[in-house]
Amino acid sequence: MKNKLVSGLALTFTLGSFNVLATNGYFTHGYGMTHKGMAGAGVALSEELMSGANNPASFSVNDTEISVGLELFSPDRKYTASSVDTFYPNALYLEAKTQKSDNTLFAIPEFAIGHQLNDKINIGLLVYGNGGMNTDYNAESEPEGTFYAGTTGVDLKQMFISPTINYQLNEQTKVGVSPIYVVQQFKATGLGNFAPFSQSPQALTNNGTDTSTGLGVQVGITQTLGTSFSWGASYRSSVSMDEFDSYKGLFAENGGFDLPSSIQIGAAYKLTPTNQVVFDWQKINYSEVKSIANPMSNLMSAPLGASAGAGFGWEDMDIYKLGYQWQRTAKQKIRFGVSYTQQPIPSSEVLFNILAPGVQEWHFTTGFSHEVSEKVQLNAMAFYSPAKKVSGANFLAPNQQLSIEMQQSGVGVSIVWGI
Repeated sequence: MKNKLVSGLALTFTLGSFNVLATNGYFTHGYGMTHKGMAGAGVALSEELMSGANNPASFSVNDTEISVGLELFSPDRKYTASSVDTFYPNALYLEAKTQKSDNTLFAIPEFAIGHQLNDKINIGLLVYGNGGMNTDYNAESEPEGTFYAGTTGVDLKQMFISPTINYQLNEQTKVGVSPIYVVQQFKATGLGNFAPFSQSPQALTNNGTDTSTGLGVQVGITQTLGTSFSWGASYRSSVSMDEFDSYKGLFAENGGFDLPSSIQIGAAYKLTPTNQVVFDWQKINYSEVKSIANPMSNLMSAPLGASAGAGFGWEDMDIYKLGYQWQRTAKQKIRFGVSYTQQPIPSSEVLFNILAPGVQEWHFTTGFSHEVSEKVQLNAMAFYSPAKKVSGANFLAPNQQLSIEMQQSGVGVSIVWGI
């Protein structure tokens, strides 16, 4: 009952009416508006309360503070299926067309509260969206749908509730830890024609929204060396989630959809007292999760939902983030950032990834912070991720070519105030 109550309250705040998407696979490109303005870089910096989501050691509080933020996220997703001259029996040909996904604007909230216990210890609570994926290929005008079973798409939402504490070991070094309570929701529609491939056809598609929870942990360290250089590192464990029972005929391991581990290491250097550059490397280990990493070719040897059942075929991601911030005045900072990664979807996996085209590679960002008063700070950011396309053969009709494509942009603001 306690777990259900906590989950319900959390979902009301963050998941209830918000579809959370992301930009590096299905992970967000950064946490907190200050870091998002630098392409997600800054694991070595303490810029705001939400810095603790990047690295618990960076969670910094002045007395007692609250932060509330909102991002408006706009993804443009589509797929294209080529025409063919020859139709072979027992193949699944998609209709030759280009179709865009509906729903192109989403609101993503974040919340943090922190308290400085003494000159060595900070404590707090962070609530934020980790990532997710949404597609909605509406079949109202074309009743057959993408896979000839009506409106087709998926909706994955993930949220972290993260109590955080850090400790100042000495003048140079801080360490931090954040237990993480994860809540995620998922639904799928329009996949009925994959029923012959499923071990549980009744738990494959069109079963509404299912919810699962899990526990993980994040740890981190930051260290300053001299007056100009600092470095930091943060590790987030994999999270074993409850199964999506309503979709045990879709996801491997009877509805399993765990969270992969990730690590982020970075450094910050002051070129001058008012100009600072930051560089981070992040790795997301999608290969740890069978429902994400199993290739489509497994469809020929194991049913959907089995341990070896087909997944999305995603590979691990290495992400490189470069940020810059300029202390323009005593009360204002200006930020820019760029990040690059090789998208995780091989060309052989395009068929299933019509549902989850997480193909973004480049992100270009900007942002600013302004101290409105002694106790109030406004943060803002904007980003753009250019369109990226991945093409390959239709696994179930190899003489047909498919392509998936996405472009993204977003803006966000947060307000931090002292109590």
